[in-house]
Amino acid sequence: MDIDILGEAPVATPPAASPGGAPKLPASPARRTKRAGRWRRDLSALLFLLPALVLFGVFSWWPILRSLLLSLQYNNLVDAPKWVGLENFAHVFADPMLLTAVGNTLKFGALSVLIGFPLPLLLAIVMFELRRLGGVFRVLVYIPVIIPPVVSVLLWKFFYDPDNGLFNTVLATFGLGPFPWLQTQETALPSLVLLIVWAGAGSTVLLFLAALSGVPPELYEAAEVDGASIWRRVWHITLPQLRGIMLILLLLQIIGTLQIFTEPYVMTDGGPENSTVTILMLIYRAAFLNGDFGYATALSVLLAIALGIISAVYLRLTRSWSKN
Repeated sequence: MDIDILGEAPVATPPAASPGGAPKLPASPARRTKRAGRWRRDLSALLFLLPALVLFGVFSWWPILRSLLLSLQYNNLVDAPKWVGLENFAHVFADPMLLTAVGNTLKFGALSVLIGFPLPLLLAIVMFELRRLGGVFRVLVYIPVIIPPVVSVLLWKFFYDPDNGLFNTVLATFGLGPFPWLQTQETALPSLVLLIVWAGAGSTVLLFLAALSGVPPELYEAAEVDGASIWRRVWHITLPQLRGIMLILLLLQIIGTLQIFTEPYVMTDGGPENSTVTILMLIYRAAFLNGDFGYATALSVLLAIALGIISAVYLRLTRSWSKN
């Protein structure tokens, strides 16, 4: 407020204008209180999440950063690390076993997805339609999931035994066999795929069943009133309603099958003639058999980058379909 020296009435000075031209008014007490309350809530949430963030950083992000550093070193965990830059990556690309491992891994992924994705979906739809025995089927389907992976692998290794295995014994009653399931390059990889599908189908079936339970029953009732067959109900109601979870489970299955290790390691050790060697087996051999952790980490980083690219491309290609 300015006071005139001639004694005239004081003239109020207008508030300073903001850069946008509007006068800048001081924040009201209610607005300041609301802002302070928001800061307190944000701070409380941050303090509540802090232990989880610390644990996530220590056990997730720090190993990732440590792996990036290790991929640029020669390190056998005995001698002092030696900085080698990108030599580990050059060593990876020059390894003649790389193409073999990549090819076998892609075959594993393709066969596992072609067999292991539609089969759980089909089982879930059949179990959903057969409501009376749904509980029994759920238990039977989920039994392979609760069996420890190594135990199930050893069990199937006995089934595949060329002399006294269960499969050849059963087939012999029909005058078939014996078949060298794990002893030839042509049958070893498909035999492992059957094990992988058997072991992982149960959890996928239950996820599909959980999604099916969320489908509005009015849709099926209206379809039945219109005289729609089971096939038309599945095609026009069930599959469109499962579209979102189908996309997510397919992506997770692709990533999981490209990281296959336990089954080929325990059952065939990469044989016969390296026909079941995977990328993770190559990483294991480099790290724990050859002691070259720099090479193993460099290959791990490349695998992570490849999986990230596959995931990004997949999500990009399926974005429009998931919204429809």
